Amino acid sequence: MKPRGALIEEKIELLESYAEKISNRRSRRWLNDRLLIELVPPLDAEEIRGLFAPPPWGDNVPKSPFCMTNVGEWDTFRSIDMDKEARMIEALQSSSTKTKRHVHTEKIAALNAWRRVDCRTRAALKRSFLSELVESFEDSIRSFLKGTGEEDDNLVFQVQDPFHRLILHGVCEFYDLTSVTITRSMDDKPSKITKIRKKKSGSAEPPNVTLCHFLKMSKEGIW
Repeated sequence: MKPRGALIEEKIELLESYAEKISNRRSRRWLNDRLLIELVPPLDAEEIRGLFAPPPWGDNVPKSPFCMTNVGEWDTFRSIDMDKEARMIEALQSSSTKTKRHVHTEKIAALNAWRRVDCRTRAALKRSFLSELVESFEDSIRSFLKGTGEEDDNLVFQVQDPFHRLILHGVCEFYDLTSVTITRSMDDKPSKITKIRKKKSGSAEPPNVTLCHFLKMSKEGIW
């Protein structure tokens, strides 16, 4: 017996010889289709699997929650009283509304705090966001705001870098605090000291959203 390759070549030659004699368009189209079929090698299991995916040849479809639910539990849910169902839906909607309102309130408080920051400082924070530095300033300032007593009347930072000092003043403005930088001589060298104190008419409580978190959310386009 002739090998499969030789048989395919003979079929192709025969079809090509017919193509030269047939002028009918439909017949020539049929011959071309036959040529393509003969030229394509037999498909293996993986190729057939790809042609017929999803099942029965492709990957298994994950079961739906209804299939995995116990029949008794599903019957209980299906036969629930209509009034009880309405109360459950109303409770879920109310909970969702409260969550959205809470997030909306925190967002407004953070935006109001952000508006207090000087425009130059805002531009600097957006251009060069030093998250670790801002977070370290915020940790000290939030602890200062929570404290009570005479020892907490002033918070002192010794920040010599001008840009870092600008960020510190921006953090103070975000938390509605007064910050003043003065120059003192230490070891015959000028040193910058920033004093921070609470305003008499300042915000009673700091915003729940930190400046670091607010800047990250703004950078990601969420806020």
